[in-house]
Amino acid sequence: MSTPTVPRTEGTAGSPDGREDVLRWAGARTALEQTQDEVVALGASPAVSSFRNQLSLLEKRLVADPRSFRDMFVADGMAAVAWEFQQPELSAGFINRLWDMLLRGDEVSTVLMRFLWDLPVGKKRAFIRGIDKHLSDRYPMFDGLSVDWPAGNTIPPYVRSAEDRAVDFGLVNKGYLGYMDLGYTARDVDLFVWLEALRDKQCAESPCELGVLVEGHKEPQGGCPVKIHIPQMMELIGTGRFREALEMLESCNPLPDVTGRVCPQELQCQGVCLHKTAMSIGQLEWFLPEREKLVDPGAAARRFAGVRDPWVAQAKPPVAIVGSGPSGLINAYLLAAEGFPVTVFEAFHQLGGVLRYGIPEFRLPNELIDDVVAKIKLLGGRFVTNFVVGKTATLQDLRDAGFWKVFVGTGAGLPRFMNVPGEHLLDVMSANEFLTRVNLMQALREEYETPLPATAGKQVLVVGGGNTAMDAARTARRLGGNVTIVYRRTQAEMPARVEELEHALEEGIGLSVLVSPTEFLGDPQTGFVKGAVLEEMELGEPDASGRRRPVATGRTRTVPADLVIMALGNAANPLIKDSEPRLQVSKWGTIDLGHEGSQETTLPGIYTGGDAARGGSTAIRAAGDGQAAAREILGSIDVPDEQVAAMVATARRYTEEAASRPVILAKRTLSPGIEELTVHAPVIARAAQAGQFVRVLPTSDGELVPLTLADWDATAGTVCLVVQQVGVSSALLNAMAPGDALAGIAGPLGRPSELHRYDEGSTVVFTAGGLGLPPVYPIAREHLRLGNHVTLIAGFRTKDLMFWTAEDERVGRLQAEFGDLLDVVYATNDGSYGVHGFVTTPLEEMLKVGRPIAEVVTIGPPPMMRAVSDLTAPYGVPCVASLNSIMVDATGMCGACMVPVTLDGKLVRKHACIDGPEIDAHTIDWDKFLPRFGLFKAQEQASRVRHGMG
Repeated sequence: MSTPTVPRTEGTAGSPDGREDVLRWAGARTALEQTQDEVVALGASPAVSSFRNQLSLLEKRLVADPRSFRDMFVADGMAAVAWEFQQPELSAGFINRLWDMLLRGDEVSTVLMRFLWDLPVGKKRAFIRGIDKHLSDRYPMFDGLSVDWPAGNTIPPYVRSAEDRAVDFGLVNKGYLGYMDLGYTARDVDLFVWLEALRDKQCAESPCELGVLVEGHKEPQGGCPVKIHIPQMMELIGTGRFREALEMLESCNPLPDVTGRVCPQELQCQGVCLHKTAMSIGQLEWFLPEREKLVDPGAAARRFAGVRDPWVAQAKPPVAIVGSGPSGLINAYLLAAEGFPVTVFEAFHQLGGVLRYGIPEFRLPNELIDDVVAKIKLLGGRFVTNFVVGKTATLQDLRDAGFWKVFVGTGAGLPRFMNVPGEHLLDVMSANEFLTRVNLMQALREEYETPLPATAGKQVLVVGGGNTAMDAARTARRLGGNVTIVYRRTQAEMPARVEELEHALEEGIGLSVLVSPTEFLGDPQTGFVKGAVLEEMELGEPDASGRRRPVATGRTRTVPADLVIMALGNAANPLIKDSEPRLQVSKWGTIDLGHEGSQETTLPGIYTGGDAARGGSTAIRAAGDGQAAAREILGSIDVPDEQVAAMVATARRYTEEAASRPVILAKRTLSPGIEELTVHAPVIARAAQAGQFVRVLPTSDGELVPLTLADWDATAGTVCLVVQQVGVSSALLNAMAPGDALAGIAGPLGRPSELHRYDEGSTVVFTAGGLGLPPVYPIAREHLRLGNHVTLIAGFRTKDLMFWTAEDERVGRLQAEFGDLLDVVYATNDGSYGVHGFVTTPLEEMLKVGRPIAEVVTIGPPPMMRAVSDLTAPYGVPCVASLNSIMVDATGMCGACMVPVTLDGKLVRKHACIDGPEIDAHTIDWDKFLPRFGLFKAQEQASRVRHGMG
């Protein structure tokens, strides 16, 4: 019905009397009344009444189920999308509208992702052609993507340019999230990853997960060692369910952002992919947890917020995990997630094992290891650092402490060397040592105290062709070295990951193949390496590895070398096996498994995996072993419920004691520059034996310092250390006060002194020069307790530097306790007290005319020990020297504390921390050994200058 028009007249519309407004109001009122009458009349009709009832029902339905309306409109929209896909080509307008809807990241986007996932491959190709054609200006990585898609083309992850990355330690392969550095959004990246998942074939046989069975092989070729359900992960990503994909992934593997970066996927899941260009499985694996941290930083904490602490619940028996590498971390996570109280014992002061000390941060950022550790802690897992199983405690000690089962994931351990002439030279070191100094001890940072060999501008040779060689070479390159990798086979036979080798070559690292060092040449004045003799090789018949064996040709060439890094793999560390003789090991020293299909060793209740059992292998295989052991352990509970609580309580007390802070309880000045520290270290005090030492980290940015145990009190739970200020580290240590805590103390390390009962007419002579008296004291005390006569020759520079000599001090108390069994002779360089001269003066008199000497133990300055060795040799008197050589880890892992020893006319390598510290002094090649104490002289001087110590 139309509204009647009221004619305008003069004097209205703004006229003072307002007559027009009144007339218009009257007309509108009349129209409204007429309209209301019509509405009432029509509302009574059957058609309108039915419509109103339907509208009421729809309103109620909307309130009760709003999704139904959304679904109705989405269904209409998807019908339109489906219609578009029936056309020969997708238009630019449609592709842009479709992509913009995908970018929204809402429920409609998810519906579209699922729709496209479910399309046949031909329709998916049409979509890829569309984004290639119409979106490549916006997304250059789409340009050409449709060519040979899906089998032969992919969007690669973002890798930083070689020019940029070769000069820093930033992440090289930044994955799909790296595209955010170029200005793309997190949602853009989600879609890049989704596009990669769209390539998946959903193969029925799942070779990426299960591998391919090969006749004559026990294990399948390829596949996933941690049994990730890869096709399911692809489907969840492909249908937009990123959160569910991560949950599924972490149910199999709790450290995907670690293994996804370091696993050799080209030999595992991707190696058997049916696509010509394999699916980027590893990239997607580590993308998922990184994406969660980006879009929902608190998700992990919320996910584990309701988990009850298993140490409080006491529902399952406790498990000890030895080592915090990949096998130990996954084992701990899976067991903790199932409610087991777990304690991880780690030898270093930081967690991660080889993941931290062996893999540079440009390949694996430390924060990713910390993420895994944090999740284990959220599940109630506990960690004890600076605890060396095999030294601090044996496997049986852990069982006696209440732990029901023990998993050993200690890795391989000892670095291999070639035993060629010149290998003793300074700056010939293992890759383990070099990488540990850089990665774990942060020697590349000026504020950290650990020294690093001079690298900038130097000629660096890296010997080896595996991943460790690549890590060492690329690290040396970033430190400014001119690096060449030396390998005895060809590039095709190199066991390193293809990606790592390609990255190394891109970064300017040289590669010299079919050559092998036969000798290293040194500067006779300094003892530093200056060159290498390389023998040319040829390839012969295949060896056990399937690769052609290198054969020497006799042709050599000499190349300059200022630093040589040996990356030849690792042998088994003997610490565990030597401490547990019941544990069966292979001829290579690896721990044997009890039976096929099990990770349990020949010792019931002890499980193992990773390099400890396999020898040199990969992080992902280690993780797979840890996973398998966890499943085996959680399915074998045989402890009565009434015993569980007591076991948990006992293991908890032990864990807390082992993790207690190493606080300095007392301090005493012995003489100028020499301090005696009493440190709280209960588990070390209980295990300590004469002749052993500890590894001390004064502060978190300090260096690891080996200090011989001067004394200990198992009842009080303390150890006594005597520190002489020599460099910055010892000065900082001596500056600490009672109440301060060391950043770490590990031990007792090394072999204890070999003690024998000698004839009553003979004597055991100890020559202690200067700070040699503290380590001599406990060894002499043990000989006296055995009933041996002891002659102590203690030498000092002058009377004012003497200590422990008063009647109420240690040597005086020994004299009072053992009387005639102990003779004490003092010598001073200046003659201010006792014999005038060095300790060799009274020793020579004894060798000539004194009572028979059963053996001589010499501890002190290296030149003094050599002099004692040289003096005793002509008399045929046994002599051992206790050596605190240069060390990094002090458990054999780094190979730094090399001692050149001649056995049967052949120069061989011993290590002070594994074979010593006491070594037959007459076998040591002192000419080659003594220069090692000047290895970091320049670096130490520079540190003193930085600290204002001149």
